[in-house]
Amino acid sequence: MKVIVLGAGIVGVTSAYQLAKAGHEVTVIDRQKGPALETSFANAGEVSFGYCSPWAAPGIPAKALKWIFMQHAPLILRPKLDMAMISWMVRMLSNCTSERYAINKSRMLRLADYSRVALADVRAETGIAYDERMQGTLQLFRTQAQLDASYKDVKALAADGIPYEVLDRDDCVRVEPALAHVRDKVVGGLLTPKDETGDCFKFANALEKQAETLGVRFSYGTTIKGLDVEAGGMRGVVTEQGARIAADAVVVALGSYSPKMVQPLGVKLPVYPVKGYSLTIPITDASRAPESTVMDETYKIAITRLGDRIRVGGMAEISGYTNDLGQARRSTLEHSVTELFPGGDVSKASFWSGLRPMTPDGTPVIGPTRIAGLYLNTGHGTLGWTMSTGSARVISDLVSGRKPEIDATDLAVSRYA
Repeated sequence: MKVIVLGAGIVGVTSAYQLAKAGHEVTVIDRQKGPALETSFANAGEVSFGYCSPWAAPGIPAKALKWIFMQHAPLILRPKLDMAMISWMVRMLSNCTSERYAINKSRMLRLADYSRVALADVRAETGIAYDERMQGTLQLFRTQAQLDASYKDVKALAADGIPYEVLDRDDCVRVEPALAHVRDKVVGGLLTPKDETGDCFKFANALEKQAETLGVRFSYGTTIKGLDVEAGGMRGVVTEQGARIAADAVVVALGSYSPKMVQPLGVKLPVYPVKGYSLTIPITDASRAPESTVMDETYKIAITRLGDRIRVGGMAEISGYTNDLGQARRSTLEHSVTELFPGGDVSKASFWSGLRPMTPDGTPVIGPTRIAGLYLNTGHGTLGWTMSTGSARVISDLVSGRKPEIDATDLAVSRYA
């Protein structure tokens, strides 16, 4: 079949690779000049198969009120008269129950663990190098209350058979020796040892080259005007230049912009942009840098080792489709990393922001729509890098008419009907 993938972020590139492996004739269309130049460009670097949780969780509404008055808040809300924002927030709040959290986390862990296997397979097939490490994620707790509250995550991990370790202060220092300098700030941690780290941008660019050897055509600098549908089925894609590219199937992997693409066709997709920020810092003292990823639970900030750099990423800012860089957000990232790992030169850091495509329940939307030949692979939120390879396999199987290796029935947009 002729398949068009819309979007050349990490989800689009991995989808194209898997579709080409399945024997399809694949074209990728993106407005940028190359792959992974928007949300996939400078994310936190985590590949978090175990540290994988919905933002919608019990207690989040109360925490959100507290965060309003914090100088270094993990959540920033800039309300506006935007019905998409209001609807998304109402739906998110409805998922902040213990029952919904358990369902949503289980879905996410299922897909993330499948992605762990899929990523290992891609590495073995291609030999791609991307500053990868396989040393786990340490969720770091600065207070006893945070450690006590981790029971719900431990319960979900145990239920899904995901390896984990609950650590005391000494264990945390054993896993991340640089924490010895700040022992007094640490109460304990939760280690998910199967987690990995790596540079998403490097991986996407290397996989693009592999996809090209399989015949994938990448059309960059091309703005998509709309989708061509006739008699309830896909016919192709229309570009702003007026060209119509025929296709038997279209996979929408446009991240936060996916709802805007499918809305004219009557497909309601509850994905909304939640902005995240990152710093990339050159390492000056390796003894005071992380070995893998440390998630600072207090500020919801990930501190990750990427070769000779530290990537610091986090925060969730709900402000619509804005991509400005606020100095206050940079200060929060600098505060977290310099308190725990002062082994880099923050004065030489590069500052970045990206729009994460979030669903109200945390689970991405992967699967068919009511329009024949139109598929979605979007809404991965903070876990696009983590879930990309597994999501790509699922969408390739569905487009090819095969049953995916994991249950994907509750990943489709129909779950919101």
